[in-house]
Amino acid sequence: MDAIRGTASGNAPVPLSVLDLATVGHGRTATHALRTGVDIARLAESRSFHRYWVAEHHSMPGVASSSPAVILAHIAAHTDRIRLGSGGVMLPNHAPLVIAEQFGTLEAFAPGRIDLGLGRAPGTDGATAAALRRTDRPHSLKGMGGTPIHEGADDFPQQLAELTRFLDDDFPDGHPYARIHAVPGPVQGPSARPPIWLLGSSGFSARLAGTLGLPFAFAHHFSAQNTIPALDLYRESFRPSAVLDAPYALIGVSALATDDEKEARRQVLTGALSMLRLRSGRPGLIPTPEEAEAYAFSPLEREFVDGWLGNVIHGTPDTVRTGLDDLAKRTGVDELMITANAHGGDVRLRSYELIADAYGLPRA
Repeated sequence: MDAIRGTASGNAPVPLSVLDLATVGHGRTATHALRTGVDIARLAESRSFHRYWVAEHHSMPGVASSSPAVILAHIAAHTDRIRLGSGGVMLPNHAPLVIAEQFGTLEAFAPGRIDLGLGRAPGTDGATAAALRRTDRPHSLKGMGGTPIHEGADDFPQQLAELTRFLDDDFPDGHPYARIHAVPGPVQGPSARPPIWLLGSSGFSARLAGTLGLPFAFAHHFSAQNTIPALDLYRESFRPSAVLDAPYALIGVSALATDDEKEARRQVLTGALSMLRLRSGRPGLIPTPEEAEAYAFSPLEREFVDGWLGNVIHGTPDTVRTGLDDLAKRTGVDELMITANAHGGDVRLRSYELIADAYGLPRA
């Protein structure tokens, strides 16, 4: 089985996958969010979604996915077949050896099912990034989604090369790390290793992924204006490698299906208000639909929310299917990774079920 390329199921135009942000709604807890993640992963597996990824975020009350490797180990214990991965681990936050050890351990838990998606941004604000990396000061560089990048992000290609060598256990003789081995890993005997994906919301990782012949995942769900240029750059830059003989790209897309059009709008407004607060430096728990409906948006805030919701495919299952079909056709992507942002876990679960039904995805 191809470790990267998926196969479309049912009537879907491309393979469908899931990105879970482990969102924490007002009145809920991280325990609720993480238990919902298990339920979503099991549903995704039972309805023939191709993969389930979680994303690294820090110091955000409304997100419980600060430790992707820990979450994935738990999900692996509750699933059997679906691919599991990070969308992504933020490489500048960690020593490459640590990531190689963590994902080598995950591969040992779930052989042949693990993806290692890597991001260049810290997934948080500058001060938190400094605390994570123990640098002496925050700084003002900007990265994915407009979040500051700490100094390690400038060394991303070198960090990636180091991580790859730890995963392959092939530092050359004379290298300072030649006698260091990431375990579990190849030093213990022949074994597969997680395929590396590069993630991005601009052109940097698109070009790098293409040059290295790696699969690429683009954050369309929060950087839609850059989607086509980044995908074009990836395809133009692509060089065949031992990993891929042709480009393979997926995009993350926000989509929420409900049985009623108005209810869909009511539910996605919670995510829009949460993003507004995050972008204005007031991160918090995901508001309830009632709180979002009652919020008095200023004209500038309303403009932001309307723009944000314009990039969220939402409505009845048929409406969502049409939106996803159009997006797949317009971008020419090889896979769609759906993230459902709403206050309640039951709403998100129901959305994935409705989307699966709309495409006739088979039940395992």
